[in-house]
Amino acid sequence: MKKVLFAVMAMIAIGFTSCGNKAQQAADATEAAAFDVEAAVSEMTSQLSEQIEAQDAGKFAELLATVQEKIKEIIGNNPEVAKEYVAKIQDFLKENADKIKAFAGENETVNNAINALTAAPADAIVSGLSSALNAAGDAVEDAAQDAADKAEEMKDASKDAAGEAVDAAADKAKEAMGL
Repeated sequence: MKKVLFAVMAMIAIGFTSCGNKAQQAADATEAAAFDVEAAVSEMTSQLSEQIEAQDAGKFAELLATVQEKIKEIIGNNPEVAKEYVAKIQDFLKENADKIKAFAGENETVNNAINALTAAPADAIVSGLSSALNAAGDAVEDAAQDAADKAEEMKDASKDAAGEAVDAAADKAKEAMGL
């Protein structure tokens, strides 16, 4: 009985998750329409400039990681806006390359993050991240489908076992009654 309950709960959870994702996608689409690239770039470049002035390589690396996460977030909503955002961040990093090298020097984390953001054109970076995000999404969908299939198998097996138990109990009752 617990297996049946577990299978039903799993199916309900998957159902609610898929409904929630559709609502989230609609909210994300609305948010994408309202995304202001200039404001986002201005905010990020301001923070990056502060770390350049403070010459804090650790914080600068954290901000670069934040830039990459922001790009992934924007890609999910609007890849064209993401390209514009990447291009403007690239311009900032290229304009300040000498200042960054002066305090970051051989800091591998900072250098790798900058290379990841500036080594390719904005289109290529967005396409690469978009492909990676799509592959991850496909893997999640496949896992969810596998879980649903397994839950269905467990539900069927539980039904069979319950039916056999009922039949066995009915047979015993018939024997006890002498039928």
